Amino acid sequence: MSIEANGKKTVCVTGAAGYMASLLVKQLLESGYAVHATVRDPANQSKVAHLLALQGSGDLKLFRADLTDEGSFDDAVNGCDVVFHVATPVHFESKDPENDMIKPAIQGTLNVLKSCKKAKVRRVVLTSSAAAVSINKLTGTGHVVDEESWTDVEFLANEKPPTWGYPMSKALAEKAAWNFAEENNIDLITIVPVLMAGRSLTPAVPSSICLAMSLLTGNDFLINGLKGMQLLSGSISLAHVEDVCRAHIFVAENESASGRYICCPINTCVTELAKLLSKRYPQYKVPTDYGDFPAKPKLSISSEKLIKSGFTFKYKIEEIYDESIEYFKDVGLLAK
Repeated sequence: MSIEANGKKTVCVTGAAGYMASLLVKQLLESGYAVHATVRDPANQSKVAHLLALQGSGDLKLFRADLTDEGSFDDAVNGCDVVFHVATPVHFESKDPENDMIKPAIQGTLNVLKSCKKAKVRRVVLTSSAAAVSINKLTGTGHVVDEESWTDVEFLANEKPPTWGYPMSKALAEKAAWNFAEENNIDLITIVPVLMAGRSLTPAVPSSICLAMSLLTGNDFLINGLKGMQLLSGSISLAHVEDVCRAHIFVAENESASGRYICCPINTCVTELAKLLSKRYPQYKVPTDYGDFPAKPKLSISSEKLIKSGFTFKYKIEEIYDESIEYFKDVGLLAK
């Protein structure tokens, strides 16, 4: 990696105010990196206060950038050795996913990569999603998906199941990134994470943790969302947000890393998860009877490639939920 005049390696994180991205910024600063963090509005204190609070732990600069504005990432990526492209548009309730999520995700990814090309960035690490690999029309159980797998976008486009716009946006944006990287000789790596939980730095509680915690909070809307996730993607697959951040840094620093890396230590389903949570946390009275809802995941999402390359997951499912419960108590979403 190149060394800046101040003796620190400089990297950029896009969409830095988000759940995983803000924790990635924290880990990078603690590892001695200088970090350029992009946000849509650096002056919006309510959105960036948690990032400004990290400035005491290292060399952090905030940059204004917007996915829909070509060239707006130029300043942020200039002088950076590695760019972590985390930012993605998320509008689950959108009536127009094509224009609210899919097109901005593709164009935003290409805008960031164009800036990286101009700045001659050595490596780009793109945050994709398990939603880009696991959605298919396979029936039965016991299927394994890995880095060769891609979500069936034709199925999504034709059937338009609930929240179809998000997986479509992630799959098409990642494919567009691979095409651009190949044509422009950019060293691209993608991390493909599953549903994340664990404590957050953000002012608002991230939707992904709320989804993961829904069986404990008893939020019927989100429990239905969790069921929908299993029916659409084939499993409830989980990771601790810190492990996902560590995986990003691991592949960025690993000279021999290439291609896609799935980041998924835990594959389960609603009924299995409910039984585990009911037994471990009886005080929350988690229901375990889901009638004829599928009692086994259709598939498992494999992290074999990441593990074989030397990465170790720190958090097991019990530790993920222990920490998430403490976090939910602290923010008032669970009784103490």
